[in-house]
Amino acid sequence: MITINQVSPFVNEPFTDFTIDTNKQAMQTALAAVKKELGQQYPLYIGSKQILTEEQITSINPGNVNEVVGYVSKATQPLAEQAMQEALRTFETWKNVSPAERAGYLFRAADVMRQRKHEFSALLVYEAGKNWAEADADTAEAIDFMEFYAREMIRLSETNIHHPLTKIEGENNQITYIPLGVGIIISPFNFPLAIMAGTTVAAIVSGNTVILKPADSTPVIAAKFVQLMKEVGLPAGVLNFIPGNGAEIGEYLVEHPKTRFISFTGSREVGCRIYERASKVQPDQIWLKRVIAEMGGKDGVVVDETADLDAAAAAIVASAFGFQGQKCSAGSRVIIVASVYDEVVAKVIELTKKLQVGLPENNAPIGPVIDQKSLDKILKYIEIGKKEGKLLVGGSRAEGNGFYIEPTVFVDVDPKARIMQEEVFGPVLAIAKVANWKTAIEVYNDTDYGLTGAYFSQNEERIAYTLENMHCGNLYINKKCTGALVGAHPFGGFNMSGTDSKAGGYDYLLLFTQAKLTSRKI
Repeated sequence: MITINQVSPFVNEPFTDFTIDTNKQAMQTALAAVKKELGQQYPLYIGSKQILTEEQITSINPGNVNEVVGYVSKATQPLAEQAMQEALRTFETWKNVSPAERAGYLFRAADVMRQRKHEFSALLVYEAGKNWAEADADTAEAIDFMEFYAREMIRLSETNIHHPLTKIEGENNQITYIPLGVGIIISPFNFPLAIMAGTTVAAIVSGNTVILKPADSTPVIAAKFVQLMKEVGLPAGVLNFIPGNGAEIGEYLVEHPKTRFISFTGSREVGCRIYERASKVQPDQIWLKRVIAEMGGKDGVVVDETADLDAAAAAIVASAFGFQGQKCSAGSRVIIVASVYDEVVAKVIELTKKLQVGLPENNAPIGPVIDQKSLDKILKYIEIGKKEGKLLVGGSRAEGNGFYIEPTVFVDVDPKARIMQEEVFGPVLAIAKVANWKTAIEVYNDTDYGLTGAYFSQNEERIAYTLENMHCGNLYINKKCTGALVGAHPFGGFNMSGTDSKAGGYDYLLLFTQAKLTSRKI
């Protein structure tokens, strides 16, 4: 049996340096190999069955809309019910598998993914529209989640060793963390490997069985992950894969009386709807469902007059336009103290103009947004922005046979403007001017969200104040507000950003378990 002391210390999976020729060639080889496999069909996985359905989800390359990434079978309500019954049956045996054995599947899956890292990253390039670095980071994070949660499950299983209870003479008292039951995993398109895999394996390693419904835009990478878990020997029925319509099967499973928990990552609108529907106790339901929700943000970067302005400008551009701004952590608004406002804006504009839009396969810095619906929404916000601020860069659809939008910057925006308050989820940056640094913090806090934030300053007293008063789940000082690392930056936000789950943190698995105290007289 594996114990935490026998497991090597957790170390984040390194990012690939694509300036090295051998790494560049390896990625190009992987892209060519994956390209040859595009257009395949992928089944549902329910228990031991692989089911091909007549109705399918067609996954297209957002950077080249003529290219089909794959055809993924689409579940119906009867198939969702079948998946629920399989998950319920399997839970009765899976919950009794030792934590160390459950962790073993994650260690093996992480090892295989590490060996095939560029293959998974290449698929992210084609299906999600990520450039090489963004795809590589997504795959690395998926590996990190599997490694980290495997270690965490082993640690929790030894809780009485590491966190002994208060001793009472004549009693033997113990806390054990036991699984909840069947969970529904609803994953997003923007980190279709890392978040999808992380939320799935966290539930599984904790002893639960799951039903995975991936984002409609990125179901192929999810199918590949399910195949991987099957390859490493995960027992049938532990992970059931049913892509499909959210209104049809998503809500059905959220409301199902046998659903014990829902792990959701996505929009505020859908997250609030899930939270509301999960709160209603259905006939024959004997528990209160647990909801773990990450619902986005309107994140900001604050810059005062003492800051390293070059570093701030670089962080602003990276935070705003990394993966086309399609991150819940994206820094889509900036608040700058008036005395350095013009200088910072000039630096941001200069850096933004250097960003080239192009095909992710060719590793362009800026690729497409995910689909037509997103494109239309972002373009509408750009039109709103033209009325609310001064457009300095971008503002239009970009060239290319895909969903391309120019990196767009608005300045002189009122803090109450819609593009300063509402989540755009695209390459659109709004910048506001304020009188002083304290006002900047107040403006930052004036939002419904509270996920990530960054503060640039060289003044230690101001930094100390900011650490106490800037209200967000993940606050970064003198660095960009994106790029949380598993184990180092547990991730989750306040307010309408969700339930502050702190994914990749040392208490995350507690959300998928319940603590049972046993007390025995001796």
